[in-house]
Amino acid sequence: MTGTNGSDGALIRAEGLWKVYELGKQRVPALCDVSFTIPRNEFLAIMGPSGSGKSTLLNLLGCLDTPTRGQYRLNGRPVSDLSEDALADIRNREIGFVFQVFNLLPRATAFRNVELPLIYRGASRSEREERTRRALEMVDMKDRMGHRPSELSGGERQRVAIARALVNEPSLLLADEPTGNLDSRTGGEILALFHKLHLRGNTIIVVTHDRDVAQQTQRIIHIRDGRIEKDERRRG
Repeated sequence: MTGTNGSDGALIRAEGLWKVYELGKQRVPALCDVSFTIPRNEFLAIMGPSGSGKSTLLNLLGCLDTPTRGQYRLNGRPVSDLSEDALADIRNREIGFVFQVFNLLPRATAFRNVELPLIYRGASRSEREERTRRALEMVDMKDRMGHRPSELSGGERQRVAIARALVNEPSLLLADEPTGNLDSRTGGEILALFHKLHLRGNTIIVVTHDRDVAQQTQRIIHIRDGRIEKDERRRG
């Protein structure tokens, strides 16, 4: 997608993000004054222990939640104060999600599972078929598109989930513990697929507590106690 964010190439700009939860009379900060910029076509990890705030940050970046304070821009567009309907439209058009749990419809084929976001978007039948086939080809699942999830291995199911995340050609791919339910060999295959997608131009953020997974990326943002502890640029 073509952004409107100016000449600096930033896909994401987070400025002073806070997220505070109200628990009775208590105010519990989950994120505290978090700022960073992510350029296009970066492959990075957000890493931290349980309770560090990384899942809260994922929800903000994925427009699943809004910050208590601060500004979040995606593709140059300020999204912090948008309505629920506007956020839902951005999620469908700009962001692809990959989760630890594959979230596939059990009775639908791989093809139908991948096609679903295009149906929600109102795409024509011919466009849906072309984009769905292309997305499945990108994750090497062209020959398995007629199979249901129960007929696929864990790695194949995750590939289908990744194809579904890619089918709308989003600006951003967000992966939450994408290898968490996979054995080490299959997890390695999924990470190799992310590398391939990154080389094709995708911007990918992996949220993980696994150092081995994070080490596969170009950059690691370490979160602890709701704050950025370290921003480690590894290579590239």
